[in-house]
Amino acid sequence: MKICIPAGDERGLESETFGHFGSAPYFVVHDTAGGNTEVIHNENQHHGHGGCQPLSALTNKSLDALIVGGIGRRAIARLNDDGTKVYRAVEGTVGDNIAALEAGGLEEFTAETACAGHG
Repeated sequence: MKICIPAGDERGLESETFGHFGSAPYFVVHDTAGGNTEVIHNENQHHGHGGCQPLSALTNKSLDALIVGGIGRRAIARLNDDGTKVYRAVEGTVGDNIAALEAGGLEEFTAETACAGHG
């Protein structure tokens, strides 16, 4: 399974999970099958409300899941349309959240539970 988690730094599985998808400094992409971890810089982290394009940093990654603290409706819809499920992160590291997902302990985000805006 290929999982993406927004992160505040470049430490990979040891990174703290970042609170919001669009403004995350980095994305950690981990392939549970191969054990490979990639850290991607989000060059679109500074933006006005509704103007972010964080998915451009993840083009061609074929993600199965995204784990995040907060995310907007449009991003959820685009990810779901591409076959990516979106889950609500728990406090802790990227590795903690991957373990929680594998144990079935994360709630799936829906359009109804998405962020309504910045503030």
